[in-house]
Amino acid sequence: MFYIIGLGLSDEKDITLRGLQAVKNSTRVYLEAYTSILMIEKDRLEAFYEKSLILADRDMVETQSDEILRNADVEDICLLVVGDPFGATTHTDIILRARALKIPVRVIHNASIMNAMGACGLQLYNFGQTVSLVFFTETWKPDSFYDRIKENVGLGMHTLVLLDIKVKEQSEENLARGRKIYEPPRYMSIPTAVSQIIETEESRQENVLNPDTTLAIALSRVGGGEEERIIAGTLRELLAHSADAYGQPLHSLVIVGKRLHHLEVDYAEEFAINRETWRNIAKDVYKCALE
Repeated sequence: MFYIIGLGLSDEKDITLRGLQAVKNSTRVYLEAYTSILMIEKDRLEAFYEKSLILADRDMVETQSDEILRNADVEDICLLVVGDPFGATTHTDIILRARALKIPVRVIHNASIMNAMGACGLQLYNFGQTVSLVFFTETWKPDSFYDRIKENVGLGMHTLVLLDIKVKEQSEENLARGRKIYEPPRYMSIPTAVSQIIETEESRQENVLNPDTTLAIALSRVGGGEEERIIAGTLRELLAHSADAYGQPLHSLVIVGKRLHHLEVDYAEEFAINRETWRNIAKDVYKCALE
């Protein structure tokens, strides 16, 4: 059996009992280490699971899946994934590869940012499309994310914005020369994300994401742990806020939609940089009927 097991969002204890049992019974256990990051060291997982873990980087998962799946038709093999297994298309791909090899697959789910984002107080059924925001460069500033947020805004829906992760990336020069030299890991922060969003709004000039009247909520290390951070405000307020206040990566951002319920406003007010501004914009701009 080939297992893909979600680890949740916080520490080694977030794995489910079913997942832990599968890990203990497996011949080989791989830890996928590039679509997200762990908040703890690998050795803490190994100590808790009483099992050695094999780090599986992007190259291994995407181009060496045959090695991961080796003997999975007669042995139990695990791939551990931070969050939930279906949080990245990579895991869908390896499941399809296993099916093509007639290897039975079992997925064991866990919490991911896709449901844990509810910690900010916005209702999950009021979210529209999730979008990804990549690092801008001097010559590449893709703005397709803007169109998808615009669609959500048009429907009054909230938008979860997933921020870019650069792990085991090669520079253009090293890639061109075929050198296996990798850049240091980079994780997009809330200030960088908001800055890019405002830059795109200024370029597009469609007034979809007005920095002074668009409410947003910054999320960091959501999962109920001590390092969790949630901060709410306008895009302008989030950009001006202390970068240190957002804590360690991973960061995500929620753009608040106009279909905003007063209970959502009340709940998220606890995280607001300026509570008066938060409520006034919710009432005057978002037309939320506050009590």
